[in-house]
Order: sequence, then C-alpha cells, then structure tokens
Amino acid sequence: MPEQRYVVVEGPVGVGKTTLCGLLANAWKARLVLEEVEENPFLPLFYGNRKAYAFQTQVYFLLSRYRQQQKLGQLDLFSSRVVSDYMFAKDRIFAGINLNEHEFSLYEKLSSVLSKDLVAPDLVVYLQASLDVLLGRIGRRGRPFELDMSKSYLEALLNAYNSFFFKTKGIPVLVVNTDDMDFRNRPGDMEGLLRAIERHRGGMQTYVSRLAE
Repeated sequence: MPEQRYVVVEGPVGVGKTTLCGLLANAWKARLVLEEVEENPFLPLFYGNRKAYAFQTQVYFLLSRYRQQQKLGQLDLFSSRVVSDYMFAKDRIFAGINLNEHEFSLYEKLSSVLSKDLVAPDLVVYLQASLDVLLGRIGRRGRPFELDMSKSYLEALLNAYNSFFFKTKGIPVLVVNTDDMDFRNRPGDMEGLLRAIERHRGGMQTYVSRLAE
C-alpha cells in the first residue's frame, strides 16, 4: 500500500479541489470523500449578509465536517486509499476571517473538543491560484450564492490560506500553483503531480509542472 493512504486536497473557493480529487480517486481506485457544501442552508444567506449569518454558517460547517471525519476514522485506511477535498482544520481558516472576537472565542471552544482523535491526513495537496483566476473559475462554475462573493473577501481568504499553510508546522504539504495547469485536459500536468505525490516524504514541497515552465 502507498504511504499516503489518506490524501487531502485543499485550497480556496474555486481553485479546483473537487475536480482534482475525482481525478486522483479514479487514478488510485480510492474512496472519495467530498465536503457537503451546498447542504448548508445558511451559506446563501451568509454571502448576502456575512455579519448576520457568519456564526450559524460556521457552526453548521463545523458539525457537518466533524460528522464526516468521524466516519472517516472508522474506515480501514490500511486496506483502502482515501481522497478528500477538505481537511478538518480548514474550518478554522474560515472562522478566523468570518467571525467577530466573541464568536471566534466560542467557536474555538467547540472546535477544540471536536478535533480530538480525528484522523490526520498523510499528505495535503495545497492548490493555489491568483485572485483573477479564482474569480474566473467561480464565475464559470455558476453557483448562485458564490456569485455574490466579493473580491475583497476572496482576497482575504487567499491570505488566510497562505498564512495557515506557511506558518503551521508538522503538516506534510505539497504546494501546487494551478494558474497555468489543467489536470483534467492536460495529461502531463496530472502525471507529473501523481509522481510528485508518490515521491513526497514529509515537510513542505512544491510541484511545478514542466509544461508550465
């Protein structure tokens, strides 16, 4: 079995997490775990009025992600590979920019209790993209509630993701800038990424496609 039995693909809204997860799961014949985003009833309200609906949206996501992660911990990761399009720690990234001081304090108390004993990923593939590229992808995806997302909010999210990954120690990370990559339609990008994942043995590394050089 591969050393990276539990691989997570992470990154900001619109970067292509779910697409890449599907390709990886197909390549590895792995179990695919996708975040239940559109099931959150507060999300459309949040993008319309962030201040009024931030806490409800965040707590719903926290509990939903916890429920999924609990089920993940019951799987036999030694007999099957798992690919997921989110990590539990992402919830705190969003909470940090969405909640006020008092809301965040309460959120952290809930999160610290729920995060105990959850399965940690063997590798996180952190997808990056420029602000303009993300806005273009979000527009093409066409989710109505995402179209209300402001440019300033998305920029804050980009900064929060970068701060988390480049300041947090102990997480095995493969950083991938996707501005000039197309994993679905350009086989060389996907093949190179698969090789980079298999070679990853800890710490933070960066994958650069030769086709993008």
